[in-house]
Amino acid sequence: MKNSRSSIMRPFGLPDSVSTPVATPLSPSVVYGSANPDELDAQYEGKLQGYTYSREGHPNADVVAKHLDAMEDADGGVVVGSGMAAVSCVLMGLLQSGDHVIGADQLYGRSLRLMKEDLPRLGISTTLANPSNIDAVRAAIRPETKLVLVEVVSNPTLAVADIKGLARLCSDRGILLAVDNTFTTPRAFKPFDYGADIVIHSVTKLLAGHSDVMLGYAVAKDPALNERMRVFSVTTGMTPSPFDCWLAERGMLSFELRFDRAEETAKKLADHLAGCPGVKRVIYPTREDHPDQMRALELLEGRGCNMVSFELNGGRDAANAFARAAEGLSFAPTLGDVGTTLSHPASSSHRALSAENRALLGLSEGFFRVSVGLEDPDVLCGIFAEAVSAAT
Repeated sequence: MKNSRSSIMRPFGLPDSVSTPVATPLSPSVVYGSANPDELDAQYEGKLQGYTYSREGHPNADVVAKHLDAMEDADGGVVVGSGMAAVSCVLMGLLQSGDHVIGADQLYGRSLRLMKEDLPRLGISTTLANPSNIDAVRAAIRPETKLVLVEVVSNPTLAVADIKGLARLCSDRGILLAVDNTFTTPRAFKPFDYGADIVIHSVTKLLAGHSDVMLGYAVAKDPALNERMRVFSVTTGMTPSPFDCWLAERGMLSFELRFDRAEETAKKLADHLAGCPGVKRVIYPTREDHPDQMRALELLEGRGCNMVSFELNGGRDAANAFARAAEGLSFAPTLGDVGTTLSHPASSSHRALSAENRALLGLSEGFFRVSVGLEDPDVLCGIFAEAVSAAT
């Protein structure tokens, strides 16, 4: 006689085991069953721990959130589907029509677009100001200003924000300070230690580190703000993929080793590029010719991170020649991979800006941003030397 239970009535449950898995299991289930309505009520009311529908949370996202909370000395962070989802979660989850937000004038390109085009459409006014100039930020504050958003080290010109001054100013005025810590990571900088109220990460980048994950993370000191961001992310469907969370956790286990190796190589590459004929300028936070060197040394405690930017003599033709000749390197609009990647802001992250606005930011057609990976430093320097030669 056949089993009375239909073959589609599932699950049967996992086998019992006295041992536990060393690696976190992947949990792709979209829905979770409860025993009865009372138990479901108890889960939603926080009396019982459990999952209901993966848009509202799932085990792999919780594991990643706990890792990131530990890195940032935080609690209750929200993991979402991308870095821009994290930025949106903060700005749109915490602000409302009639509010005003100040953004750094050098943010990631999509963050700038969100500030300049999307928030005003929703009734949230915005102003961009230089985060290295406290007087400029102070002058931008209005009675309705609720939040300031900055990057510690800007994308892509690697300018260093005056985080200490911003934190004092925001605290005095009752304004939230949100810091995008993607470039610097908790390895080099912990914003909460310097007075930030909110920390944002694109986990896609250095934290996961292999160009096969798209995730974001946001966390606030105030649990009430975390809850507002969580509710907004659930309502708007910013759900992270369990598989991406699972991959991100694996990547984060080697994060510190990868970061230290890439940072060491980045310093060597910056010095090497500075000596290459045909290179107009090199930007690296700890170099003596960086205008914010002293602030970088203080805030980052001597660390320079893995990003290097430089400008070639010549325009788009030189940029094309350089990219073609940089054999073995990926020309791609990303960062934080185990392999070195080249980004050309004029044709990627900042292409939406006019040529005039890019010029104001110092982003010429010969400007490149480099995310340094784990290659042999001497080999990498050789590749860049040959590519610069081909471009000039």
